[in-house]
Formats: sequence, C-alpha cells, structure tokens
Amino acid sequence: MKEIPVGAKGAFTLVIQPDHLANRFKDAALPPVLATPVMIMIMENAALNAIKPYLEIGESAVGTAIDIRHLAPTPGGATVTGRAEVTGVDGRRVSFAVQASDERETIGTGTHERMVVDLARLTRRLEAKRAS
Repeated sequence: MKEIPVGAKGAFTLVIQPDHLANRFKDAALPPVLATPVMIMIMENAALNAIKPYLEIGESAVGTAIDIRHLAPTPGGATVTGRAEVTGVDGRRVSFAVQASDERETIGTGTHERMVVDLARLTRRLEAKRAS
C-alpha cells in the first residue's frame, strides 16, 4: 500500500433505478424512494474511489464501519453522487467523511471506515471458513 494522504477525495454517481428503491426490497407500501442501503453503497464506492490510486496490485479495501444520516428522499430516475474525503489513516485503517446528493440537495452525510486488505489473504480466509 502506498501512503494515502489525508484529504484524498473520491466520487461515485448512480442513476436511481427501480431495483434501488425501498419499495422494491424493503416495504412495498413506501413510495418510489431511494433505499438507505443503496445510498450507503454509493458513499462506500466514493470512499473506495478516493483511495484506489494508492492501492497496490492485489489490494482492495473493505468497509468496517459506517455512521450516516439519511436526510432527504430521492425519487427513482434521479442521479445521486456520493463524495468521500480521507480524514485519517492509521496503518491499513482509513477514515472518511462521506456525503450524498441528488440534483437538488444533500441527501445524506456521515463517516465511514475502510480497511486495506490483501485480496489473496482474504480469499484464503474465506476458503478456510467455508471448509470448516
């Protein structure tokens, strides 16, 4: 892993499709509104994009913590952009400030943490877990 600088930024954009709506996989009574887990995925992808330039071949980063507030609804068909900024690095642990916005307003804010992992080691751990 290369040194990840505090202040590194990333973004991720998604056009909200029917499969991203809360009434599709949570509560059918809800109007067609963006599901919170999808907003979190957008934020997590923005965080990963912030540090991808600093990862070595064979490395990635997995989410280990998230603390967010979903502030406003977003209808299907809207475009949501997540943004992340590195706020701290402690060895392989990277902290981020995250936010998501649609075309009109900020829809979510919070913090996120990822751990840089060696993909081969992670694969071996998963295989061992499956075998046991």
